[in-house]
Amino acid sequence: MRVVKELTYPACKVTLFAWNNRYIIKLEQGLLEQTFKIDETEFANDDDVIRLLDAEFLQQAIIRFRQMGQSVYEAVQRTQT
Repeated sequence: MRVVKELTYPACKVTLFAWNNRYIIKLEQGLLEQTFKIDETEFANDDDVIRLLDAEFLQQAIIRFRQMGQSVYEAVQRTQT
C-alpha cells in the first residue's frame, strides 16, 4: 500500500492511499475513522481523487463522525447499566 498524500483539516486527518487498483481515502478524527475505497480507473490521476475532498464531502464526514461518536457513547452506556 502506497501513501499518495496526507492532508490535515481542522476537523480531521485525511490520508489517500493507492493499493490493488484502488484508491483508499481514510479520514480520522480521534479514535474514529472512515474509509472509502474507489476504483482507480475512475480517475485520471491522484489530483482528481483529492478533488473529491471538497467542503461538502468533508462536512458530511464530520456529521458521520458525530453520529459514530454518539453510537459508541450510547453503546457504552447500555453496557454499564
